[in-house]
Amino acid sequence: MAPLLAVARRECQRFARRPLYWFCMIGAPLLCLVFFLTLMASGLPDDLPLGLVDDDATATSRQLARNLDAFQQTDIVACFPTVTEARRAMQRGEIYGFYYIPEGTTRTLQRQEQARVSFYMNYSYLIAGSLLFRDMKTMSELASGAAMQQVMLARGATERQAMALLQPIVIDTHPLGNPWLNYSVYLNNTLLPGVLMLFIFMITVHSLGIEIKEQTSRQWLSLARGSLPVALTGKLLPQTAVFFLVWALIDVVMYGWLRFPCHCGLPVMLGVSLLGVVAAQGMGVFMFGVLPTLRLGLSFASLWGVISFSISGMSFPVMAMHPVLQGLSYLFPLRHYFLLYVNFALNGYGAADIWPHLVGLAAFVLLPLVILRRLKRALLTAKYVP
Repeated sequence: MAPLLAVARRECQRFARRPLYWFCMIGAPLLCLVFFLTLMASGLPDDLPLGLVDDDATATSRQLARNLDAFQQTDIVACFPTVTEARRAMQRGEIYGFYYIPEGTTRTLQRQEQARVSFYMNYSYLIAGSLLFRDMKTMSELASGAAMQQVMLARGATERQAMALLQPIVIDTHPLGNPWLNYSVYLNNTLLPGVLMLFIFMITVHSLGIEIKEQTSRQWLSLARGSLPVALTGKLLPQTAVFFLVWALIDVVMYGWLRFPCHCGLPVMLGVSLLGVVAAQGMGVFMFGVLPTLRLGLSFASLWGVISFSISGMSFPVMAMHPVLQGLSYLFPLRHYFLLYVNFALNGYGAADIWPHLVGLAAFVLLPLVILRRLKRALLTAKYVP
């Protein structure tokens, strides 16, 4: 224990002299926590600006516009005389889309003929475009159903008969895991751990590379009596404690204060978070062992950390990716953490049901064993190349 504690004490002293470490380990993750949680505090975007082109100008079209404006995500901010002006406003970024009711829509409905309305969205903004598309499509279907219902009632059908023909199958939807469709729940449970893993990668690589840059690696190994496993453990132990406390704070804020869904309980997620910290550190050591220079190691760490967000399955399902990418996704610690979060916190499964992902995340902890000999040789013989 004496060499281990000596290395850990030395590492704490190095931290105290380098504000960069404290910023990357505490300041930046907490800044991301505040930024992302306040950015998505409302859960879903509200009152997205929408334009209206009403060439029909009847009581029916005005009622249709009022009903559309009543949707939570939609706010009709302007009425345009022509489609051209509405398109230009959308291109200028003043609105995300517009709803077009052509002339004669009400007259067509009264003749019991098929009426057409059009809606346009700017899908350069994916979330805004998707939400407005959903509201405008829903409103159009409701208007069509209301018109057909009036026709059927006028022909003598009862309200029950009309509804049975208009909607023979009633859909009762129950979204699992996130019934509020809250974007903060959907994104922050993976974004924040992913950002923290990125910082862990880079701090781990930097703390090893700086030993070569400052030519202190021999002194570091001598404190550990020549044992690289003891040297690595002593160096990473203070970082593990700090990163775990930051990750634990994130868990407490999300599952304790904001009441994000967590069927497994906070202690289980804290255990998964601790495993995530040491797995990311193991991956960081492996990165530096493969490319034992500070510049290349940091490039490897940043690239791997950024790709993690795309390949973890958070934004695009892994099962829909190319088979090669499906296999590569398991080389990223964030992928295993994401699956553990989904199965533990959202689905409430036990460890026996998802043990492969626990083993997969734990495998990253043992990854430095693969490159111990190469890493020790680099620490003893490598010279810093700017």
